[in-house]
Amino acid sequence: MPIVRGLPRLKAIIGDLKKKGRTIGFVPTMGALHEGHLSLIRQAAKENDFVVVSVFVNPIQFDRESDFSSYPRGLRSDARRAAEAGCDLIFAPSAGALYPPGFQTFVDVTRLSLPWEGRARPGHFRGVATVVAKLFNLVSPTRAYFGRKDAQQARLVQQLIEDLHFPVILRVRPTVRESGGLAMSSRNSLLSPSERRRASGIFDALQEGGRLIKCGQRRGEAISRRMRVVLRRIPDVKIDYVAVVNPKTLEPLKTVRLPAAILAAVWMGGVRLIDGCVVSTKKG
Repeated sequence: MPIVRGLPRLKAIIGDLKKKGRTIGFVPTMGALHEGHLSLIRQAAKENDFVVVSVFVNPIQFDRESDFSSYPRGLRSDARRAAEAGCDLIFAPSAGALYPPGFQTFVDVTRLSLPWEGRARPGHFRGVATVVAKLFNLVSPTRAYFGRKDAQQARLVQQLIEDLHFPVILRVRPTVRESGGLAMSSRNSLLSPSERRRASGIFDALQEGGRLIKCGQRRGEAISRRMRVVLRRIPDVKIDYVAVVNPKTLEPLKTVRLPAAILAAVWMGGVRLIDGCVVSTKKG
């Protein structure tokens, strides 16, 4: 399986695939691949003729240099795991290739970028939207695959596709979790064993929120308050935010109507973790 770093070679490969009428599945990642990523790759392989996985730690979406520097990296391992899951090509550009000297064009998805992660990490979604737009242009995918854990990011990408008329079908896939319920994330590798065990309490809080909604509680603040109680039981946790929101606008719901999205972000030691779920009228 080739690992492509240069833009000209990638464009040549993609051009040839398009001439042959091949469908392209695309899974954008920052590497440190885990089962959540691999499930996206497997789904992409089922639905497309050719699968591209990008591995690029995007510097412009980090609000803290220490977070960027400490982000786990391991291209050789990533390539092996991606190939086993059905990837046909890894695109692993340098920062200089995507942001050459003189680069000055950025993409903003304005309203959806403001709350929650946008408030906590200024400039984050500007970086996400910019790199996703660039990667869509380069890879020209038929379908793109994102995880549901990053609910705000997935919603923002959907808006990006609609607003800029990208001919891309967005697939948002279920969150893959560890045995204790912790959502799989590349940042989990930065947790100590004890922190990793305790972080499963985030899922407990989400489940409690979902249970209250399914039992008929419709006051958004009451649900959020109860979730905070559950989170505060986790030793040494620091709550960033907990919210019950409209899954399309991301605005907090005073009165909950279904479907509703539950969002949470916490600090465990020096590691920031996010999670979320959607409560709908569908059974199961």
